[in-house]
Amino acid sequence: MSRIAVLGAGSWGTTLGLVLNDNAHDVAMWEFDDAQVEAVARDRENTKFLPGVPIPPSVGITGDLAEALAGAEAAVFAVPSHAVRDVARKARAMIAGDTIVVNVAKGIENESLARMSEVLAEELGREGPAGISSLVGPSHAEEVSRRLPTTVVAAALDEATAVSVRDLFMTEYLRIYTNTDLVGVELAVSLKNVIAIAAGICDGMGYGDNTKGALLTRGLAEITRLGVAMGGAPGTFAGLSGMGDLITTCISKHSRNRHVGEAIASGKTLKQVLDEMVMVAEGVRTTRSAVELARRHSVEMPITEQMYAVLFEDKDPKAAIRELMIREPKPETAGRRQ
Repeated sequence: MSRIAVLGAGSWGTTLGLVLNDNAHDVAMWEFDDAQVEAVARDRENTKFLPGVPIPPSVGITGDLAEALAGAEAAVFAVPSHAVRDVARKARAMIAGDTIVVNVAKGIENESLARMSEVLAEELGREGPAGISSLVGPSHAEEVSRRLPTTVVAAALDEATAVSVRDLFMTEYLRIYTNTDLVGVELAVSLKNVIAIAAGICDGMGYGDNTKGALLTRGLAEITRLGVAMGGAPGTFAGLSGMGDLITTCISKHSRNRHVGEAIASGKTLKQVLDEMVMVAEGVRTTRSAVELARRHSVEMPITEQMYAVLFEDKDPKAAIRELMIREPKPETAGRRQ
């Protein structure tokens, strides 16, 4: 048994708390919203983010960050990507240097263009992402919380950290592979959310399977181009964090990012869509970061660029699709500029 703090009691944080509890760990979940803490403690259910899933009394919930982290051998950051820096800064003095740090957010910071492991390393005062892992992959909380078979990746720069994280979380319903390509894994799971917004637009406009197949294939091509240009291994993008997470997010009814695209295709503005959502769609912010990274690395990402125009420049989604279809013909290759 290990003492583990889960920072963030949204749908995924709550689910991971349940997974860790199934593995007989001592779990303390922290949530910044006092009303949510009180509700979960009272109802033993996260009715706001994960309704219908009971939370056993052995899983703690607190609004006190120091209490959650006291004696923790591992700290799981399960807050949205834009909140990771602030929470890490507040937690720095409470997290020992040998504590395993696990990120589960899928995003790229807008201001710094940093990946989550880089944000955590900076705010926790570590030399690079040593002892920091990202646990990510095709995994909707709604399914994992009901113990449906799921497979994800524990990525870290060193195999030992990845294995430690794997051993904490792996169960008979949650299979975990390890990967030392932390750069590629974090980029893959973040960038696929942009393509998922495009998938939602296609669904909302009534396009068919041909369109979806083309979108996923060409979306993966541009994700891979940028990922490799930034130091990721090509094979990573064909794995669980790349192709696997892309497929799941683009076809699932649970996908928040696909929902955003579908709602925009129905005529709603981005503000209207986000105001109506309870949970965070990471792909909206990631679209900004992805466009800037593509420009910095001279990588062509036509789908991402069109999604930026739709989300932030009020471009008509039909016009965006048309421009993608009438681009200059070219051969299908693996070249980074195709």
